Amino acid sequence: MAFIAVSAVLGVTPGPDILFVITRAVSQGGRAGVAAAAGLATGIIGHTALCVVGLSAVLAASTLAFSVIKYLGAVYLVYLGIRMWRDRDSLNFANDPKRAALIQIYRQSIVMNLLNPKVAIFFLALLPQFVTVEAGAVELQFAVLGAIFMAVSFIVMSLAGLAGGVIRRTLTGNARIAQWLRLAAGSVLVALGVRLALQTQG
Repeated sequence: MAFIAVSAVLGVTPGPDILFVITRAVSQGGRAGVAAAAGLATGIIGHTALCVVGLSAVLAASTLAFSVIKYLGAVYLVYLGIRMWRDRDSLNFANDPKRAALIQIYRQSIVMNLLNPKVAIFFLALLPQFVTVEAGAVELQFAVLGAIFMAVSFIVMSLAGLAGGVIRRTLTGNARIAQWLRLAAGSVLVALGVRLALQTQG
C-alpha cells in the first residue's frame, strides 16, 4: 500500500512524461494521448527488468553509458518534434488517428521511455526500498512493484491524455489555432529533447 501511495504521488507530479502525453493528445486527440500513456507505461517493464539484472547500476556508475543513452533519447525526441513541425496533417481535427498511427505513437513512446537513463536510475533508487530480501523471491517482488508502478502510471497519464483530447475538441475547425498548436507541440518535444541532453548523471 505504501508503494501504491508513492506511485500515485509520483504519477500526478508534473514531469516530462505527463507533458509528452498531453502534447500528443492536444495535437492528435485523446486516443493518441492514451496510446502515448500506454507506451510510456510499457517502457516501465524494460526499466524494471534492467533494475533486476543490475544494468541500471551500470548506467549510474558509467558516465559513458549514461551519456550514450541520454543523447540517443535526446536526438529521438528532437526528431519527433521536427517531424511534428513538418507534418501538416498531424492536427487534422476531422478525424482521430487511425489504428496504425496509434500503434506508431505507442512504439515511439516505448522508445522514448527506454532511452531515458534517468528513469532507469530512478527505478534503481526506488524499487529496492520496497523489496524485502528476507521474504525471498526478490525478482518476483521487483516484478510486482514494477507492475504496480506501471498500472498507476498508465491510469494517471491516460487521464492527462483524455484531458488533452478535450482541449483538442474545443479547437475543432480553427485552422489557425491548429497550425500554432502543431508548432507548439513540436517545440515541446524538441524542448524535452534538449532538457534530456542537458541532464547530469547525479
